[in-house]
Amino acid sequence: MDDWVKLDRSHVWHPYTQMLEAPPPLPIERAEGVYLYTPDGRKILDGISSWWVNIHGHCHPRLNRALEKQIERLEQVIFAGFTHEPAARLAARLVECAPSGLRRVFYSDDGSTAVEVALKLAAQYWRIRGETRRSLFVAFEHAYHGDTFGAMAAGGIPLFHETFRPLLFEVRRAPSPHSYAFDGGRDPAACEAHCRRELEGILDRDGDRIAAVILEPMLQGAGGMIIWPASFLRAVRELCDAYGVLLIADEVLTGFGRTGKLFACEHGPIEPDILCLSKALTGGYLPLGATLCTDEVHDAFLSRDRSLTFFHGHSYTANALACAVALESLAMIEDSDVLKRVREIESLFRGRIARLRGLPIVGEARGIGAVAAAELRADAASSGERGYLDPRGPRLQRAFLERDILLRPLGDVLYVLPPYVISDEEIHRVFDAIEEVLAEEAS
Repeated sequence: MDDWVKLDRSHVWHPYTQMLEAPPPLPIERAEGVYLYTPDGRKILDGISSWWVNIHGHCHPRLNRALEKQIERLEQVIFAGFTHEPAARLAARLVECAPSGLRRVFYSDDGSTAVEVALKLAAQYWRIRGETRRSLFVAFEHAYHGDTFGAMAAGGIPLFHETFRPLLFEVRRAPSPHSYAFDGGRDPAACEAHCRRELEGILDRDGDRIAAVILEPMLQGAGGMIIWPASFLRAVRELCDAYGVLLIADEVLTGFGRTGKLFACEHGPIEPDILCLSKALTGGYLPLGATLCTDEVHDAFLSRDRSLTFFHGHSYTANALACAVALESLAMIEDSDVLKRVREIESLFRGRIARLRGLPIVGEARGIGAVAAAELRADAASSGERGYLDPRGPRLQRAFLERDILLRPLGDVLYVLPPYVISDEEIHRVFDAIEEVLAEEAS
């Protein structure tokens, strides 16, 4: 074990990691259920679904069997001019369970590329229709849509994206209805009304230049686990309709039950024109992205003029192994009544979130579905640093790992986002640890 860990330290560049001062990465040799196992025998509870992807638990026998069965038949084939059964069946299943009207599926390989596909579809759709002025996008503050260039342009987290700003396309930025950031949480309705007015003002000024509005419905994840009111989701759809603008829903995080509905759009309910999926699509097993769109968007590209083709693709588009596992994951969501379990988790979270609100260090605690978050009050010892650069984030992460729990705070936002198979007892263990660690941090 020492040999390969040394090789990692010598040669691997880890994501979202300052390699100069980061502690050695924790080696994991196997995983099962909600636990990660180290070579030296530690058993670590995965409280963040291994970066938000794992919903059924690690190494699930049904997903393992689906992968084994498919790997004996077909692992990969070019998807331009060819197809295979798992991709076709998965597309049909996604259309069946997604918000109404989304009838076409374009495969890619992760969340960022699913968003890139959506942005390119929207831009080319209007160009084909002759409305070449529609090259602007509207996105929201605190947004995160991925780390490729189009996704970064839509992103609204300066720490991540400002370095690349000169290389990114133009975006109109609308405020996000985060009432705590708006006025300390005193008047959420005023925050929502303000955000609606601002978005409407953007559409009123630039409506004939805007290709699409892109949003993370109900839950802005990397921006701080910010939860929206369903009424604002409906307002965005209504404004897009009023101004004739496409609506892109990025459900890379929120899809497949995370917010208590199969898709977060159902909270509105709203029907987007384009929908982006990844992360839990394969139950956390393999990279796969899918971008769904309406027949109206798809059919605009149908032409005898081959120059109007959607020139986009990936080497591993619709990878057969990933599609087979995704199909099994969808079957498990239905067979196991996963949404019922998410509602149970949400109910349990609600009680523990109420307790967190009573801690002096917590500015706001919130939750939706199988997500709970606590936003910490400003700390004089943080030298004014907030958000991701708040030094409490890494400190808290270390404290939880000392207790054999994986939580990775977003700087000053601590969150819990576990696989749905977590037990009630394990949930209480996580929240007990949070209360203990926050009490230590405040002392």
